[in-house]
Order: sequence, then C-alpha cells, then structure tokens
Amino acid sequence: MSAVPAEAPNHPPTRSASVVETLRSAVLGGEFRPGQRLHEIRLTERLSVSRTPIRAALQALASEGLLDYAPNRGYTVRAFPVTEVVNAYEVRAVLEGLAARLVAEQGLGEKARQQLERALHEGDALVSEASFGEEHRSSYGAINAAFHETIHAEAGSRLLADIIRLCQQVPISSPRNVVAFEQRDVRRRHDDHHRIFEAIVAGEPWRAEMLMRDHVGSVKTSLVRSLSECASDTGGESGPL
Repeated sequence: MSAVPAEAPNHPPTRSASVVETLRSAVLGGEFRPGQRLHEIRLTERLSVSRTPIRAALQALASEGLLDYAPNRGYTVRAFPVTEVVNAYEVRAVLEGLAARLVAEQGLGEKARQQLERALHEGDALVSEASFGEEHRSSYGAINAAFHETIHAEAGSRLLADIIRLCQQVPISSPRNVVAFEQRDVRRRHDDHHRIFEAIVAGEPWRAEMLMRDHVGSVKTSLVRSLSECASDTGGESGPL
C-alpha cells in the first residue's frame, strides 16, 4: 500500500468524526467494491458536506488499512485476499466466543438485555418478510451488528472489544456485511442469535461460548463457499476481495 499524504486538513472534529464513521460503515458494509475509486466530489454530494471533512475521512480510513492511496489516482477500497478473510473470521470466532462466555458468567445487565431483545425482535420481523432484497440486507446488517456489539461491550473488556474491532476491519468480516446472504442464510444466523441469547440469560457460559464460536465459524464457511462458487462461475480464482 502506498504512503498516505502526511498533511491532515483542518476541520471541525465533530463533523469529521461523523463523516469518518459514515464512510467506514459504508466500506465495511460492502457498499463499495474492492478496488473502487472513491471520488471526493461524489462523496461530498452523497453526504452533503464540504470536501475538507471528506479528505480527512479518506485519510483516516487509509491509515486504518481500509483504503489504498496512490498519487494522481487517489483513494481506492482495499482488496483483501481470501486467506486474510478466513483468518479474521477464525480469530473473531474465538474472541466473540470468549465475549459471550464472559457475559454469561457476569450476568446480563438490563440495558444490554433490552438491546439484545430489540435486535432479536427486529430481526424476527425482517426474516418473516415475504421478499428479501438489498434494503432488507442492509437493515439486517445493522441489526446483526447491534447484537454482536452489545455482547462485546457487555463483556467488560476494552482490550477484547478493540481486538474484535480490528478483525472486523477486514470489510467482508464485518457483521454489517451480509450482502452475500440469501433470506434462508439470514434466518439461520438469526436463529443462532436466539440460542446465544438464551444461553447467556440462562447463565450457561460454556454453551454461550460454543454457540457463538459455531455461529461465527458457520458464517465463514458460507462466505468461503460463496467466494469459491463465484470463482468457478467466472473461470478464475477466488483472489482478492
């Protein structure tokens, strides 16, 4: 990856933070293709902001490893090898299993319980829809992220949450990215959420851990299968994402 421009623009921090978060969510959610160039002007129109916070956000995401920068070309979405995606999921499975176990051991706080119940309720309504298109995937991506992130936060370990977040910097390994899932896949993952929640509420740490590890591992298996099928269809190899 080429070096990122060293000089950061001056901008209001609150506006910058909002733009960074919006673009980060879009990249992690799969709204931009790997290798796609991110044009400043189009982004300013999309987010209704000036070019200054856009430039700062692009530089921030490049420093996080989500974007590549090249002189005279600008910023493009970084492509990740399949092996890196697999590794991210394998680490996520272990760490998120640990988070679920810690929550089950410590007990679920009332606020976190309400957040998980809301995610389960909203997910139930979504997977019961007769049709399931891009809008539904986007909505479920947010629900999925809320479920997982609530457990990460409730585990009470900032280090654990930070390392999980680092794994999720590989875009396709983000819980917000469910673009490859059909409705049956989402329903299966959502059923997993119910079982994980039940184990946590019942105070069954090891069951909660194993259910979460299996849950994240099964997502990895589905994505690898999907990538392999795409490679077969195009007659190529499942290279960078």
